Formats: sequence, structure tokens, C-alpha cells
Amino acid sequence: MFTKSKYLAVVPSNANKYTRGVVGVCAGSEKFPGAAVLCVGGARRGGAGYVKFFAGSKSLSKLVTNNFPDVVTIDDFHDQKIDAIVVGPGNPKPIDIPTEIPLVLDSSSIAFVDVKRNPITVLTPHEGELKYLGYTLKSRNETAQRIANELGAILVLKGEASIVAAPNLSPLIDELGGVELSTAGSGDLLAGLIGSMLASWKPKSIAEAQKVVFKAVQMHSAAGKLARKRNNPVVATDILEALGQVSL
Repeated sequence: MFTKSKYLAVVPSNANKYTRGVVGVCAGSEKFPGAAVLCVGGARRGGAGYVKFFAGSKSLSKLVTNNFPDVVTIDDFHDQKIDAIVVGPGNPKPIDIPTEIPLVLDSSSIAFVDVKRNPITVLTPHEGELKYLGYTLKSRNETAQRIANELGAILVLKGEASIVAAPNLSPLIDELGGVELSTAGSGDLLAGLIGSMLASWKPKSIAEAQKVVFKAVQMHSAAGKLARKRNNPVVATDILEALGQVSL
């Protein structure tokens, strides 16, 4: 098996790309094409053995596959072998999402959260994006826990000391991340990373999923720290490059 990582799921010696987990990504738009590259890039580093990209246009499909030839583009999430889905970075066009598959919603797509779908649903807003859910910020901890409880979803409230709150569970708080993460595209990477880690770890409960999401948040933070040692200022592509190093 692969060397055990602090963050990534163990890969058995008899694994294949499907058993390692398949993550689907819907990201990017004509206005924000780079979000597709960054989100898919994050997904490639989260342990899933297979990344499938739903491309809203031929230009996005070409952009992603030119950067990552191992990624496969698809026309629909239904009738696909997928273990987790990421939707939202770069404001892609709305799509029909299977309800039984764990889901990560980012950016304005968090407004589409459905409390009746799979209980493993992850929302990844920063403070300014809480408006899409109809919430205003009071105490960060109190607001994150309230949203998680009321929506029945895991809430990653990004920012200084990012919070991973889950319904009726104690929140997990990341003390590792620093100001180097406050750069455009950083959140796109994180969304893809979370989806990939859900696909590879395959948590069976909200409590297990919260721990997996927290691992992804910390891996992202560790990559930011590593990028900061090499670059000043840090940009999202620096963090993406560092993701492949922090789990060694």
C-alpha cells in the first residue's frame, strides 16, 4: 500500500482508480474559467483515483484537459460511477445533481442546498457568501454551528481560524491556516480537495465526514504554509503545487 499520509486515505495494494474513489467536478464559466482548472487541480490531489469534469462549454473542457490530461470530461452526472460531487467554483451553470451522492457546494451555489438530499452535504462559504444562505454573521462559531444545525449540512466557514461545523457536533477549528490563503482561487482549490477526499475516504456518517472535511482544510492550510516558504506573495497556483508535497 502507499505510504500512510497524515491527510489522505490509505490505498490498498489491490486498489484501482475506481476503488480509490471517483470525484465529479462542475466548476468554471466563461467569466471565471480559471476556477475550473483550480478546482479540478485540487480534486486531483485529494486521493481520488479518478476525476470527472462536467464542462459547461467546449472551451472549458479544452482548458481543463490541456492542463490535466488525466481528467475525463462528461456531459452529465447521472448514470456515472461517482462517489462525491463538487459544484460551484467559478459560478458554473446550474445542473441537475443526484441526491444520493455526497456533495460539496461552493460560492453562490451554496444557495441550492437541499435539506432533503444526502446528509453528507458540505457548504464552503467565506463570510461574504453567507448572504446566499440568508444568514448574517454574528459570532463566527455561533453562526457556523447554527447554519449546520438548521440546514443539516457540514459548514466550512472560511477565514481566520476556519471552522468546520456539523449538525449537533462540536465544531473543529483550524489553527494552521494563515493569511497566505487569502488569495483568489484558494477556495476553488479547497472545494475540489474536499470533494476528492470525501470520494476517497467514503465516510459513512456525518461525524466521519466532518473529520474528513477537517483533514482537507488542514491539508490546504499546510500547503499554504509550504507555499509561503517558497513564494512571496503566495498565489493559488503556488498552493496547488504545494498540495502534492504536504502529504509526503
